[in-house]
Formats: sequence, C-alpha cells, structure tokens
Amino acid sequence: MRALSRVQEWYGPHSSTAAEWPVDALMLAKGTTTVSVVLPARDEESTVGDIVTVIRRDLVERTPLVDEILVVDSNSTDATAERAREAGARVVAQNEVLANLPELTGKGEALWKGLAASRGDIVVFVDADLRSFGAHYISGLVGPLLVDADTHFVKATYERPYIGADGVAQQGGGGRVTELVARPLINLFWPELAGFAQPLGGEYAARRAVLEQVPFVTEYGVEFGLLVDLLQLVGLDAMAQVDLGRRTHSHQSMAALGRMAGQIMLTAWSRLERQGRVMASEPPAHMMLQFGLDGDADLVDVAVAERPPLASLVLKEDVA
Repeated sequence: MRALSRVQEWYGPHSSTAAEWPVDALMLAKGTTTVSVVLPARDEESTVGDIVTVIRRDLVERTPLVDEILVVDSNSTDATAERAREAGARVVAQNEVLANLPELTGKGEALWKGLAASRGDIVVFVDADLRSFGAHYISGLVGPLLVDADTHFVKATYERPYIGADGVAQQGGGGRVTELVARPLINLFWPELAGFAQPLGGEYAARRAVLEQVPFVTEYGVEFGLLVDLLQLVGLDAMAQVDLGRRTHSHQSMAALGRMAGQIMLTAWSRLERQGRVMASEPPAHMMLQFGLDGDADLVDVAVAERPPLASLVLKEDVA
C-alpha cells in the first residue's frame, strides 16, 4: 500500500499529454540545448523514411526544435539506410560505431551505438516501425526536459491497439509482453515504477548526461533495464511520462514475443542480483525450447549481453 500511495503521489505532477507541450513554447525554453532524435532500424524501409520526413519538415525546417536526426542501421538487409538518408537523416551502420569493440546484436546495442554517435544534450529514441508517427511524439517527449531542469527521463504512453492480419484494430490488444511479463515484474519488485503505463515502449527521451551513466542491455530487455537503472540513479521524481495518443506499429510473432519475454526476465533477474535482492548458486538458464503450431521444437538462446555506461568508456579513453 505504501508503494501504491507513492505512485499516486507521483502520477499527477509527472504525467501530461503531448498537447501540453506546444512547439512554439518549447522553442522559448530550448535556448542552447541541443536535441538529437535517434531511430534504431532493422529492415524498416517501409516506415523509416516517412518518420524522418516528418521530423525534418516539422521540427528542423519549419521550427528548429531538433538539431540532429540519426538512424542507426542495425544490419538491415533491405533499403532502410537508403530510405532514411533520402529523407534527410544522418545514417550510421551499427557495427561501424565504436568499431574497436566486439560486435554485439540486438535493439539495445543499436540504442547504445546511437547514443555514442549522436551529439545532442537531450536524446530522443523513437522506434522506426511506427505507422502512426507525428511530430508531437518528439515535442511531447522533450517538453518536460526543456521546461523542468529537475526532470531527467520522459517515457511515452499511448493507446496501443493490436492490428490483426485482416487489418482490423483490436483496442487494448497490443503490448502483450508488457501485460504478461513486464508489468507483473515491475509491480512485484519495483512497484514505484507501476505508474508507467507502457514500460516497454520504444519512445522515450532523456538527458545525455544521465543516459551515459547507465548500462544498456543489448537485446529486448533494454527498456526494462533502463527504467530500473534510472530509478536507482535519478529517483522517481526525476522521471515523467507523456501521453502521445495512439501508437500503431508492426507486430511480432508469438515465438518472437516468447524470446522477448525471456530476455526481459533475464534482465530483471540481473537487476535483482545487482541490487542484492536475490542470490543463486548458479545463473539462470538461457536456452529456451519453443514449439511451433506444427509441433516442431526449436531451441533458442535468450541470453542478454550488456554494454557498460558510455561515460566509463570515455573516462578510460581520457585516462589513457
């Protein structure tokens, strides 16, 4: 009950809608603060160009709220890089950023490399598969950061329908891994974070100085890990959420969602261990046996690696 009371106390002052952060007002607050938008993208040729075009047109050319649009091409096999570049983004290949380090895979790796390659004081992460993107996604997320110096991290919330194979939206059907895995874990072990309606959402913004102080899980546990780590680093009152309205995007198969769930559970376990809340004689297994609709079994690895805080690498280079 104490945790619920804390969430209720936090929720009102730290929750808002995108409409509360008009671009003209944000330009007055922006000053010399620079803003980078980073899109991790793998085989998203059908959507990434449209997203970049909206940002460039509305938030660079029409009103200069955004200083940099960066797309991290995560080993795409299609024309993702070309579409992003044509639309006006700077494109970097994931494995060419900090190329002296061993190559890793996964969404979190692309985000970490994007943080390293970008320059802005505020970094906004946006998934590249969005079909409902609007400029208000960016202005809504940076609003609290530009206006309130005590806010360090802003997470998006939204209505997230599930789009079936027939193209019909099922209200409340999206976010299956959130409801079945992430939300129960948060309420059990980090109940202060229970007020975040979309803890696994890929749209969020933070100050670079804060992001560079936390590790990044390389796979799909990255959003979960960032929430938990930032809670420990900056505290709940430095975190906020903004309602962006409606979010539609491509959906993954049930098998892919199962692998994602395993990665999130391993990420949660690692944070519990790091915080001294669990002890085990041996680490959790990371191989998972999955069964398809045809009954065939597939053994998959859901292990997650982790990149260290970026600031620690910079510090080592400075010392060297």
